[in-house]
Amino acid sequence: MEFSIEHKDSKTKARATRITTGHGVIETPIFMPVGTAGTVKAVHQRELLEDTKAQIILGNTYHLFLRPGIDTLKRAGGLHEFINWEKPILTDSGGYQVYSLSETRKIKEDGVAFSSHIDGSRHLFTPEYVMDIQRFIGADIIMAFDECTPYPCDEKYARKSMEMTHRWLTRCCMHFDQTVPLYGDEQTLFPIVQGSVYKDLRMRSAEFIASMEREGNAIGGLSVGEPAELMYEMTEVVCGILPEDKPRYLMGVGTPVNILESIALGVDMFDCVMPTRNARNGMLFTKNGIINIRNEKWKDDFSPLDPEGTSYVDTFYSKAYLRHLIISREILGAQIATLHNIAFYLWLVTEARNNIFEGTFSEWKDRMVKQLGQRI
Repeated sequence: MEFSIEHKDSKTKARATRITTGHGVIETPIFMPVGTAGTVKAVHQRELLEDTKAQIILGNTYHLFLRPGIDTLKRAGGLHEFINWEKPILTDSGGYQVYSLSETRKIKEDGVAFSSHIDGSRHLFTPEYVMDIQRFIGADIIMAFDECTPYPCDEKYARKSMEMTHRWLTRCCMHFDQTVPLYGDEQTLFPIVQGSVYKDLRMRSAEFIASMEREGNAIGGLSVGEPAELMYEMTEVVCGILPEDKPRYLMGVGTPVNILESIALGVDMFDCVMPTRNARNGMLFTKNGIINIRNEKWKDDFSPLDPEGTSYVDTFYSKAYLRHLIISREILGAQIATLHNIAFYLWLVTEARNNIFEGTFSEWKDRMVKQLGQRI
């Protein structure tokens, strides 16, 4: 993987960068649509490429391991071939899913034993095995195995969890360096900073992750229920320690406002299920604020979905029609809303990049933050 900084904002820590992988270039700031099980829900790969201009998507190690399974993925030639996607893919390590399966998993030094949410079968994820699974998946960027602590979380637990995550990272790096990619394209391992919302732990973790000297770094354990100001505070602390000459990925974040504020702190890469999950429930993100298309006020509004929109669906369909589809639980409603939201998120980070180059990011960001959070 190659990384270069193309431009920096003079008033904030925002930067425009370029990441080159075996499956293509990623221009940052970038948002990665979440394709948990090998699909970004309700959107064709062709639409991702042509309409939203997605540069990279995310897959989930836990879900892909359970279904379709690593044997199928290996026979297919990896996830790229399996889903017919030629651009970069990032896979998370399954650590967040382990966090969310609190009633059916047991964490120990060796790894995490858990029960499948599909059939109850028992499995063990170790740092080494998670590296192997991600080799079978074949993603361009893969994540180290970590524990994502909940919020709130006492300092003692956060510290023990962080220290174990660091030990797991050492094992991940050793195993990763002793194995090779399976499908001819290089893979890059990103460590993950943990430490909950404790500044001293975040600093320790960021220093340890930086000392591993991998090609990129991630910030995990945030956007799990803590106040936004705490999230920004921890992100700023970590970005001040992680090396400037490597990409920074803030995992699982977030709202359009969260993304803009985090870009200003020096983050390059984002992912979140919010634009796709909320779309299926009728929530649309726009330049002027948030629309709940299920509201009665849109029943007879035959104006375009978003006259200033960023996808062809925004001018092709009316608000009244999309409301009808969502209320009726028609699949097309989920497709239209999802395409709109993903296109908007990718427009937002592209505009952030453009404003960084033009020297207007700070003023543009402040103006957009006021607009994006309001309800229409």
